[in-house]
Amino acid sequence: MDQITHDVRSSQWLEIITQCQNRPEGTTAKQWMADNGISEKSYYYWLRKFRKQACSQMTETSTAISVGNEISFAEVSISPRQSANIAAFTLENSVEAIRPVAVIKNANISIALTNEISEGLLSRILLEAAHA
Repeated sequence: MDQITHDVRSSQWLEIITQCQNRPEGTTAKQWMADNGISEKSYYYWLRKFRKQACSQMTETSTAISVGNEISFAEVSISPRQSANIAAFTLENSVEAIRPVAVIKNANISIALTNEISEGLLSRILLEAAHA
């Protein structure tokens, strides 16, 4: 099958799969396919193809992100007086600014998490916290 034919069929099957996913509530996929003259075998073949394609695109994107962004740390010297002021200010303001949905506590650290955290950042935090 040449590329143009493949692209046309892909777009047709993408439309069919979208329609099936948006079928009326209470109608099974099998029922919808029978009503619309769609081969169940072909439907699941193309669905699997699209899922594999989406999965490979996601892994390519996440690999590109993780390879290009190296994280480094730098030590910053703070006097004990400055440290006390920063800790007091942070404690007062953090309670108002952050509404955590989960808090992870360890002997040395406390991490407040909100729903806005990305999956990548959460993974990185958990990895680093495990070694803290």
